[in-house]
Amino acid sequence: MKLKMHHRTTSGLLATLAAFGAGMWLASRPGFSASAPAKPEANTNRCRLILPQEIYAVVGQEANLYFDNVVLVPNWRNFLFDVTCSKGMQQEERWTFVPQAEDIGAHSLTLDVYDAEGQRIASGKTTVRVVPADAGQGREVRLLCIGDSLTNASIYPAELLNLCKDAGNPRLTLLGTRQPYPDNPECRHEGYGGWTYQRFVTHYAPPSDAGDRLKQGSPFMFLADGKPRYDFARYVREHCDGKNPDIVTIALGCNDIFNATEEEIETRIETVLGYADTMIAGIRAAGADIRIGLVLLVPPAASQDAFGASYKCGQTRWQYRRNQHRMVERMMEKYGGREKERLFLIPAYVNLDAARNYPSAEVPANARSTVKIVRLNNGVHPAPAGYRQMADSIYAWMKWLLASGG
Repeated sequence: MKLKMHHRTTSGLLATLAAFGAGMWLASRPGFSASAPAKPEANTNRCRLILPQEIYAVVGQEANLYFDNVVLVPNWRNFLFDVTCSKGMQQEERWTFVPQAEDIGAHSLTLDVYDAEGQRIASGKTTVRVVPADAGQGREVRLLCIGDSLTNASIYPAELLNLCKDAGNPRLTLLGTRQPYPDNPECRHEGYGGWTYQRFVTHYAPPSDAGDRLKQGSPFMFLADGKPRYDFARYVREHCDGKNPDIVTIALGCNDIFNATEEEIETRIETVLGYADTMIAGIRAAGADIRIGLVLLVPPAASQDAFGASYKCGQTRWQYRRNQHRMVERMMEKYGGREKERLFLIPAYVNLDAARNYPSAEVPANARSTVKIVRLNNGVHPAPAGYRQMADSIYAWMKWLLASGG
């Protein structure tokens, strides 16, 4: 079978032709087969391509689809990518698009993946939804961000505030008991390093003035009849002036599945999703109109160097990448297509540059070398630019939500 050819010039066919060697060894390697309930058949999606149903974009704001983030392969450069879309451009590692006013509307995008022999091994479709730069202008929006260390870093919540300060945006109020910046009290959230879905809905500790949330327990847990209880409605009464948030985003999952092995990842995710259901149900019980956005778990840094720096020999980048990819698959299976319930998926995982927007340092190649090279040095925590790409994804989704009345 030959590679398909297009009579167009705007979406070049091959992202790269380099390094054909390693190819498809993962499809049959012992110990690396995922026995997922709904995993596509190997002959129709051999690289486990996962595209979101929709990619949200705002006029004047960059939107991206990074190829390495949507396939599960050890080296994306061993494969050939072909984007079919009337908008944006295909570059070596991504499709990228900065929409203009004339682009407002819906645009189909197809991504085909080929092996080095020119055999198509996967094909996926998504819809790029472009909204005006002034979508939601003047609307009062109350947003609560829940998450782990990626939220605790406070960069993407702060960037959401910055984005909404420009003309044509909603008037954004962030909610939460955590205020990390004394000079920016508007930046609030419920994000804590190391936390999981389970901890947010089960961990209770008596209130303390110590200010240490790990000792205080979950902000959503309260005593009721002498027993700890997850009560989101009470959280709203006591910490949000009794007024529900319009939107809740949940960016959790990294700690839940970080150290899972190949043998236990399915049961681990099943347990995690049970706690996610509990969290979602509690929010929904507090208000049927609350929009809930689940931030699909972003990929780790693109190099094993980052995992060596962060975890020594405690975890490999490839195993965590497999865990993260499977978590995204399962979340799509379980929570996709539930917009009528005001439950949405935010595809932040496609928009993050895992090769350049994670922390790095220039270091000697080895102890005897005078040559310095750049190595990534943090496995799962982006650099500020990466966090801001997460903010871009949430912002675009929020603007689409306000424009569409979702």
